[in-house]
Amino acid sequence: MRVKKHIPNLFTLGNLFCGTLATIFAVKGDFDLAALFVVLGIVFDFFDGFLARIFKVSGELGKQLDSLADMVTSGVAPGVVMFMWLNQSLSKITIEPFVFFSKETHLLSYLGLLLTLAACYRLANFNIDTRHTDSFIGVPTPAMSLFIVSLPLIADNSDFEMIRELMLNNYFLIGTTLVLSYLMNVELPLLSLKFKNYGFKENLFKYLLIICSVILIVLFKYLAMPLIIVVFIVLSIINNLLTKKHAV
Repeated sequence: MRVKKHIPNLFTLGNLFCGTLATIFAVKGDFDLAALFVVLGIVFDFFDGFLARIFKVSGELGKQLDSLADMVTSGVAPGVVMFMWLNQSLSKITIEPFVFFSKETHLLSYLGLLLTLAACYRLANFNIDTRHTDSFIGVPTPAMSLFIVSLPLIADNSDFEMIRELMLNNYFLIGTTLVLSYLMNVELPLLSLKFKNYGFKENLFKYLLIICSVILIVLFKYLAMPLIIVVFIVLSIINNLLTKKHAV
């Protein structure tokens, strides 16, 4: 029993290790490896909760450890990625008032770290909010993290010049930062992929999300990630509206 108790925590520490590596690679400007380790960290994050339920060893230590690990993988890492990516997109700006600390760092780049602050607030609030059972309240930090780390990959691998330019557009990046920071902490119920049963009618929107995700990945590869997050939010809103309508 003692061995089982620590297995989920080892996966949580694996999440933290991957998040730390992702942050290091993001600082170095290696966005491919940063994205890879964020994804691996989120995989570890999924399995630590899964194993905790299987072994029935969930507790306060695991809960706090999970949030601390998520803070790095889905808070610090995406914030640093956006900081570095914004700074790269702002490299054409040479007006002196925009320069901060050094001529290699632009003041607006620090807006990217707003994602880290918003993620921290969400994770702290998540630990004291008892409503996260059948649905999420606000966009989960892993979803935000996957959205952000996919942006450089899309810019580097897209066949469409317009999309590549959008991924390096200052207004798009700053707007994305502000919107995602808000959505992580807004009072908006969103779909959870936890299944109480597997009935199609009861889980219609969850199955639609899974089907849409698979189709988008096959068709658009890296571009699929932000599109999946958008579909996730849209389906959740539709589900909320239909639920309220039936309740009335």
